[in-house]
Amino acid sequence: MKLFPIILAAGQGTRMNSALPKVLHPIGGKPMLQHVIDRCKQLKADKLAVIYGHGGEQVRARINDDGIHWVEQAEQKGTGHAVAQAVHLMDDDDCIVIAYGDVPLIKSKTLQALADSLQQNDLTILTTVLDNPKGYGRIVREAGRVACIVEEKDADDTIKQITEVNSGFIAAKGGDLKRWLQALQPENAQGEYYLTDCVGMAVAENKRVDTLICENPNEVEGVNNREQQAKLERVYQQQQAKTLMENGTSLLDPNRIDIRGNLTVGKDVIIDVNAVFIGDVKLGDNVVIHPNCVIQDSVIGSNVTIYPNSVLEQAKVADNCSIGPFARLRPGADLQKQAKVGNFVEIKKSQIGEGSKVSHLSYIGDTEMGKNVNIGAGTITCNYDGVNKHLTQIGDNAFIGSCTQLVAPVSVGNYATIGAGSTITKDAPAEQLTLARAKQISRSGWQRPTKNEE
Repeated sequence: MKLFPIILAAGQGTRMNSALPKVLHPIGGKPMLQHVIDRCKQLKADKLAVIYGHGGEQVRARINDDGIHWVEQAEQKGTGHAVAQAVHLMDDDDCIVIAYGDVPLIKSKTLQALADSLQQNDLTILTTVLDNPKGYGRIVREAGRVACIVEEKDADDTIKQITEVNSGFIAAKGGDLKRWLQALQPENAQGEYYLTDCVGMAVAENKRVDTLICENPNEVEGVNNREQQAKLERVYQQQQAKTLMENGTSLLDPNRIDIRGNLTVGKDVIIDVNAVFIGDVKLGDNVVIHPNCVIQDSVIGSNVTIYPNSVLEQAKVADNCSIGPFARLRPGADLQKQAKVGNFVEIKKSQIGEGSKVSHLSYIGDTEMGKNVNIGAGTITCNYDGVNKHLTQIGDNAFIGSCTQLVAPVSVGNYATIGAGSTITKDAPAEQLTLARAKQISRSGWQRPTKNEE
């Protein structure tokens, strides 16, 4: 059989109280729907469909995947009605797996097991067991065999005592599912077409109907409100932390790390509390990250130390560098080997050469810096003239004194020295001292201002 997952993602999500469609709300920095799509794609399915509805243009624009059959559910009349919108895509010999765009923690191996179950069954329901099953459809059995699924609003007190619940995920053969969908009727408290009614139809036809129990209820838990979203975010982050530690990373507190993208980690990495990783981040061997750091879309080499409260975005950091505390590397920051960027330093679209140091209270933007340069405290590259950005070039072994302004475009030669407090507007020659200061004067008899008495 050919595998055909169908993801239901048409709901409005009114309890989210948001203009953003529910399935686009993130878990781990990625839309919930994207999580489910990614898991379905790991199955190497022959085709994949997403049923969309509320906020459909936003959903399609955000996901933007040419490999998906997008099917609109213009009116939301229940899960059965949603799946029926994709009947024209179903072949009789397809293995149809129904998934949900607001159930982000589903695993590909669970979906594969659900699909594989059709080698023995005609219809398989993915279930789980809950201590408090309120709100879920119950799995009703007769003589141990599945008889039907009864939704919470249609259940009597006896059925409400059942703890095995329907996750919503099912697998069925295409030909059977098309027939059952065409026979659905909205005869229930909601006046909707329930996908779960297909179970009763299958039983009536003496089809083999069985369940696959998901041992971890979090995997099949959906998001209907902000509280549930926050809960699954923590579950997701705990899963990421567990994987990191299993692969040899030291997390000083596994409950205080957030991975909102893809984090690749080398050997013997130490991550202190409140680290946030966004987008694609790669850490080399022996990296130490101190508390309260945010790293986004950056590549960090080996033996790098990032001190507390530093922020890195689209930065490249070579081996044996030191960053922070309270440093900011903006897009285009490129630190060569053994470079140092210290406290309250901002680097933007600049190369800091091998062994060079920008240790304190400085801004370096649009700069090409050579090797073994020393940048004194309070130095600024004045790269912006109000309209355009301009380049500053600093040669190897240059020494820039404290509180210097380098007004770009400007060049500082190899082994040049810039005196502290200078404003440099012309190129500074190699191997010379360059100064640009006003004459210092002292005035006798000068009195400090005094506070007015009222």
